[in-house]
Amino acid sequence: MKTVAVRNIQRADSNAIGTFASLGVATVHEALGRSGLMRPYMRSIFPGAQISGPAVTVLAQPGDNWMIHVAVELCQKGDVLVVGCTADNSDGMFGELLATGLRARGVKGLVIDAGCRDVKVLKEMDFPVWSKAISAKGTVKSTLGAVNVPVVCAGVNVEPGDAVVADDDGVVIVPKKWCVETAQKAQKRADDEVAKRRRWEAGESSLDMYNMREPLKKAGLVYVDKPEDV
Repeated sequence: MKTVAVRNIQRADSNAIGTFASLGVATVHEALGRSGLMRPYMRSIFPGAQISGPAVTVLAQPGDNWMIHVAVELCQKGDVLVVGCTADNSDGMFGELLATGLRARGVKGLVIDAGCRDVKVLKEMDFPVWSKAISAKGTVKSTLGAVNVPVVCAGVNVEPGDAVVADDDGVVIVPKKWCVETAQKAQKRADDEVAKRRRWEAGESSLDMYNMREPLKKAGLVYVDKPEDV
């Protein structure tokens, strides 16, 4: 592993990121072909947070947040910091002071495949964090990692500049080369759901809406009027 910190990266299309922010994780994940979703243990530390932005990536050593400090000054307004670890870890690698530094630079939030702490203060600051765990266990600053290199975070490959979308449903990563196309598909999906929602509200059965009756019949589903008819 090279111990480098890359200053300049290509960031995902800003218009696509704006679309992702308005639509959320579930819609974007579906539009991406049901890929890019981080493992479900990655949860927001407080409900209601929803962000999207280009990833500034950190590869950290377990129990060591030195490289997060390095990454802070490389972040730009609108970025999302994404931290992967070289080994499984749940120590509290991030807290109030680092959040203060990131917020001062306009960073939208943090995604970390490890632990965070100072949750009460982070909520008061309205600084969203998606983490593997909440832990008061402190960390050290002794071993180098890297900043703005490809990392694996909660099972997903993340390249610097990829789009991060995070909300109460989890975290999804959209490769920057696919952002524009995925944003278009996600918006179309959202628009289609508006029409479907109206049909649901009018009482229409989803079996008719999605033309399911004939496939169900072919698959062998049989309706009976009473349990004893089974």
